[in-house]
Amino acid sequence: MKLHRIWLAGILISYLILAIYQLGLPGLHYDEAREAGLNAMEILAGTPINAYREAGLTIAGRTYPVMVQDYIGALNVYLALPFLAVTGVGVPNLRLLPVVTGLVVLLLVERTVSEWVTWHAQRSARQVSNAKHEWHGTGLTLSGLVAATLLALSPSFVFWSRQGIFVTNLTEPFVFLSLWQGIRWLRTGANRALLMAALAASLAIYAKLLALWIVGPFVVLAGGWWLWQRWHLVDTAPRLSWRMAGAVLAAFLAPLTPLLLFNLETGGTLASIGANLENSYYGVANADVAENLSIRVAQLLQVLRGDQFWYLGGAYANSLAPWLAAVALAAGLWRRWRVLLPPLLLLAGALAASLFTVSALFVTHYALLQPLCLAIAGLGLSVWLDDDARIYPTTTAGTTMEPGRITSRRLANVPSLVASALFVTWSLVDLSNSVLYHTALSRSGGLADHSDASYHLAYHLRYNGMGAPVALDWGMDAPVRFLSQGTVTPIEIFGYGSPAAPDEDFEARLTEFLGNLDNVYLLHAPGFTVFQGRRERFLAAAAARGLTPELEKQFSQRDGVPVFEIWKVLP
Repeated sequence: MKLHRIWLAGILISYLILAIYQLGLPGLHYDEAREAGLNAMEILAGTPINAYREAGLTIAGRTYPVMVQDYIGALNVYLALPFLAVTGVGVPNLRLLPVVTGLVVLLLVERTVSEWVTWHAQRSARQVSNAKHEWHGTGLTLSGLVAATLLALSPSFVFWSRQGIFVTNLTEPFVFLSLWQGIRWLRTGANRALLMAALAASLAIYAKLLALWIVGPFVVLAGGWWLWQRWHLVDTAPRLSWRMAGAVLAAFLAPLTPLLLFNLETGGTLASIGANLENSYYGVANADVAENLSIRVAQLLQVLRGDQFWYLGGAYANSLAPWLAAVALAAGLWRRWRVLLPPLLLLAGALAASLFTVSALFVTHYALLQPLCLAIAGLGLSVWLDDDARIYPTTTAGTTMEPGRITSRRLANVPSLVASALFVTWSLVDLSNSVLYHTALSRSGGLADHSDASYHLAYHLRYNGMGAPVALDWGMDAPVRFLSQGTVTPIEIFGYGSPAAPDEDFEARLTEFLGNLDNVYLLHAPGFTVFQGRRERFLAAAAARGLTPELEKQFSQRDGVPVFEIWKVLP
């Protein structure tokens, strides 16, 4: 077990090195600033807080946010406070939070996998000996360490953790804490484990609503198994009193109170879901299950390969990863299908839930599913390793049954060596690609909305007296405010009604600013526009009033491609 602890320490150190190196790159994304940094900075500075939909808890005349989007809670805002308070306001300072979150995820994935294989071994031991054996502790297992290693070196996990606020990686620790404690309750019957599982599940949902993709199927699978066992009077199924059930319900509902208050005040979450049931905000047809499934399956494979990070300056694919995952899954099912099938069903349920969206089928949504995928792959590989056999019993009479110490016949060396080779190959290729991404990032500084050109934009606005530029496209407001530490406050007038075209009131809003020739206007360079049609309407409206639009300054990526523009109008 000492070797296992050394292994775990090595995993965590390797992850931290990969995650912390050049943490200021790529550039700050809008979602990182909007969903944590900006409000945290305002709270610390004592300035007015721009709460989402102006909804929240009002204390001493200041309204503290309870949500940062209709389906994302404000947990990241408050968790970021100690990091910014101690280290100052900055991009690496803010990203320390999701990096630490990723570290916790690694520990919880190991605990969850170890809890699962220990429970399965415990049940197998009872079947062999026809006796009840109480295993209260769960030591480090090879299965958990293999899963955590695959995760720690994966480019998808490393680079999504670095920008974890962008993908709301805060859902991951709560989801896996819920899985770990839920399995622990099924194994030991400890009431506090069930309470913790309910509390963690609720916090995951509050962190971001899509946590339901895993929480929902897990409740169905675990609850269904428990009900079946109780119905058939199996004595190993944990007992649940009505009093305890009420406590569990209270533990689940308590963290959702901010979400409930937000909807009572604004109706935002319900309105967002209701308005996008048929077609999402970005035009996804939620009823087109076949098309959405094909996209999601392709994204799942992409996440395993890790080649979705084009905006870091390159795309490096572990083309072996999907094949290795398939081999691990098939071999694991053949060797011990009872170990692999339940988590596989959990993943299938999450995949099915992900076919519906209120926004778009973004690959970033699968930051939540990726740890589960690698946990299953780790299980598939580890059931063929010699060390894993120690926690499974044999039919030999007199077997000693201690967690992690059950004597078993040795597996054949060849399957174990093959599984080891597959694991090492997968890990080394992923590690190599993570290093290659860092190399590319140091050259590019990030591309498009992830470009570090936003740093230069914010600096220019701040130190040239442009404190209230007019933003004619999405993606610049929150980063500029955070990067300028609140000294520059862009005014967004492009309108959120539709990304495809400006609303009918856009020109009226624009006219209010065209009359003042001191105003400056922020646009993305052609090719990087997010909300279409605003540039053309701006140029046409200025010309119609006898004004001459003039491009004052561009801010480019490190490769020289312009990303941001500052415009003025002249008489």
